[in-house]
Amino acid sequence: MEIDSVAAGSCSKENQLIYKEWFEFADSDGDGRITGSDAIKFFSMSNLPRPELKQVWAIADAKRQGYLGFKDFIVAMQLVSLAQTGHEISHDVLHSDVDFKNMNPPVMEGLGVLMAKKKHSSSKSSDLNVNGSPSADASLTAHWFSSKSSKKISLSSVTSIVDGLKRLYIQKLKPLEVAYRFNDFVSPLLTNSDFDAKPMVMLLGQYSTGKTTFIKHLLKASYPGAHIGPEPTTDRFVVVMSGPDERSIPGNTVAVQADMPFSGLTTFGTAFLSKFECSQMPHPLLEHVAFVDTPGVLSGEKQRTQRAYDFTGVTSWFASKCDLILLLFDPHKLDVSDEFKRVISSLRGHDDKIRVVLNKADQVDTQQLMRVYGALMWSLGKVLNTPEVSRVYIGSFSDKPINEAATGPIGRELFEKEQDDLLADLKDIPKKACDRRINEFVKRARAAKIHACIISHLKKEMPAIMGKAKAQQKLVDNLEDVFGKVQREHHLPKGDFPNVEQFREVLSGYNIDKFEKLKPKMLQTVDDMLGYDIPELLKNFRNPYD
Repeated sequence: MEIDSVAAGSCSKENQLIYKEWFEFADSDGDGRITGSDAIKFFSMSNLPRPELKQVWAIADAKRQGYLGFKDFIVAMQLVSLAQTGHEISHDVLHSDVDFKNMNPPVMEGLGVLMAKKKHSSSKSSDLNVNGSPSADASLTAHWFSSKSSKKISLSSVTSIVDGLKRLYIQKLKPLEVAYRFNDFVSPLLTNSDFDAKPMVMLLGQYSTGKTTFIKHLLKASYPGAHIGPEPTTDRFVVVMSGPDERSIPGNTVAVQADMPFSGLTTFGTAFLSKFECSQMPHPLLEHVAFVDTPGVLSGEKQRTQRAYDFTGVTSWFASKCDLILLLFDPHKLDVSDEFKRVISSLRGHDDKIRVVLNKADQVDTQQLMRVYGALMWSLGKVLNTPEVSRVYIGSFSDKPINEAATGPIGRELFEKEQDDLLADLKDIPKKACDRRINEFVKRARAAKIHACIISHLKKEMPAIMGKAKAQQKLVDNLEDVFGKVQREHHLPKGDFPNVEQFREVLSGYNIDKFEKLKPKMLQTVDDMLGYDIPELLKNFRNPYD
């Protein structure tokens, strides 16, 4: 599988040096990002019509982040050069037989004169660092999370959609989460690395359904620490990420690294962290997406008695962070055990991320495959409580050739088409990462608002002086009624409320009398953020040529 990266290896070193100078000139604030306003000024020198420049931006900013990094800028310049020679600009041109490596830079009218003026003026000033660097911006936003004066962050500091979300979180959503202990009940507070993390794909399934082999098939190489066999071989959660060299990092180390989005896993304790590791290796695919390999779901009592940590809780935590969740089955393991059912139930609220993969489908002939597919859909129908039919990809995702003796030529053609569809789904992940981040942020804001309403209502129901213990027990026992009252009082959607049993379990360890009363101003701030700030942010960082 290959992710579009035409700029990475398709530009000569000579042209890269030219583009580097152009990039630094166009980057007005030296933060390593060319925003829409920067692009309008710079791209106008190409003398291309506005519709063509709109298409250039749309293709170069494939991830819809609202800015161009250096690699994206090279793609944009190559597309401008193609447009100037009469080529039609479309996504297909990236996969055409155009010789990008030896392509001449575009003609930018008046650029040489402007750059000479800038060099002349900068030589008069002291050693000002005009070499834009993404790391400078990253360190700035990291400072926002540790700064005590976070409320003074100005809109001018924001140069991307993700930066805007960070600012909104710190100023408007985080105070609500802290006040009503959202991090204790639902999800840990977000950090800088949570916003900057690469998209993740989690693989779930019973043992020996081909999860590790699937990752190996995509990478066309084995990752450090990978074990494959018919028995339950992967006994830990492994995050496969990009890194400068091949190595495995223990879970306790990973959880305290500020540049990794796994600090929230510390809540599951050392018992889990000893069964968690990060496997790093240099690979072009891993520069765009990370994979989470999970232990095979066991059946019967083994799951509860032999794991020293909350497997379902960990799975739910990763599900909230992942962009795609693949449920793997094979023709001989179609039964959904009680524990697997609990795991799938923990994915509630993330139904749009779930894809089902019927792996090792070449082990049965065409007639048996039809029966297997029917049995799988029947099993899933009892577990996935959705009216829609889940998308099921059928194939054999390994490096071994397809067993045509069992499947026949029709089966081979089917598997190839299904594999292409699944790979297309995976290719879209980096492009949709920014959209997914906005989606998850809005979901979190709504969940935090509902949580604040529940907590403040519980506080309001407590007596002022006498009988507090009895009142608390009554509230915990009748939590379903409390949820109903809160829903009616604040006109909230029933489907957005948390799981009653899980909430009751956490609530029983707290003194309700210590909770905060309702602060309408805080709720209004979050409503304003959802109603005005986020739409305004998206408007500011859309295609500048719209």
